[in-house]
Amino acid sequence: MKNIAVIGAGTMGNGIAHTFAQSGFTVKLIDISEQSLDKGMATIATNLDRMVAKGSITEDDKLKTIRNIITYTALKDGVVGVDLVVEAATENIELKLKIFKQLNEACSHQTILATNTSSISITQIASVVSHPERVIGMHFMNPVPIMKLVEIIRGYNTSDAITKVIMDLSVALGKVPVEVNDYPGFVANRILMPMINESIETLYNGVAGVYEIDTVMKLGMAHPMGPLQLADFIGLDVCLAILNVMYDGFKNPKYAPCPLLVNMVMAGKLGVKSGEGFYDYSESKKAEKVARMFLKN
Repeated sequence: MKNIAVIGAGTMGNGIAHTFAQSGFTVKLIDISEQSLDKGMATIATNLDRMVAKGSITEDDKLKTIRNIITYTALKDGVVGVDLVVEAATENIELKLKIFKQLNEACSHQTILATNTSSISITQIASVVSHPERVIGMHFMNPVPIMKLVEIIRGYNTSDAITKVIMDLSVALGKVPVEVNDYPGFVANRILMPMINESIETLYNGVAGVYEIDTVMKLGMAHPMGPLQLADFIGLDVCLAILNVMYDGFKNPKYAPCPLLVNMVMAGKLGVKSGEGFYDYSESKKAEKVARMFLKN
């Protein structure tokens, strides 16, 4: 298995493409937008530059990684001859079903079809594919090149053979795969999202402010990042989508999204990607930080 297609050039997609390419795989990165592909490749180059600066890879390693990635705007062209497709599109069931229907027509029956979904049923996605035993969840963590965990999710029909192939492949990427079963949110988000949602509820109820909530969790619970800052990095729209999937799947009010989260998403405050969420990531704020550092020096 040396030829991989990755669908989606966003945060997760470009991170997955980077990881496979750096491990020596030929990667076809697919997105409907040429602009998104250019942005994704620029992100990969920037992340590789950081790794070169830290001494973790050489300049030659960086160039080889970039050369291993070919971009496509047409899905049917990008999946020709690949052994594995990893779908990393937006966390939206209608979009994912549409993509997997296209993959069912464009790929051979031997091609393994994986999804990077963080909450949507693998069984439901596989229902639109012939030979559903080849459909599996491959949930990478963000940032993909750094984080070791890959949640490997078996759908109802996923075969033992396909599961073993993907588990072994994850190890070959330098990751630690953990096999889980197909329930809403799987393991990672079933535990993480209620914590993030409860942190937003704590803010919504006026118990404490953003900084105070995050500081309690970082210093008191040894979390590397506070839950509200983490939500900003995940994307508040993604958090909302995952909570909605779990609420619909379990019919349990404990998964109901906090009204503050719903309102922030409707207002376009999505976190890092929009420049503002629970924290301000705007260019003016960055300039202010640089100015403060300059004055201190």
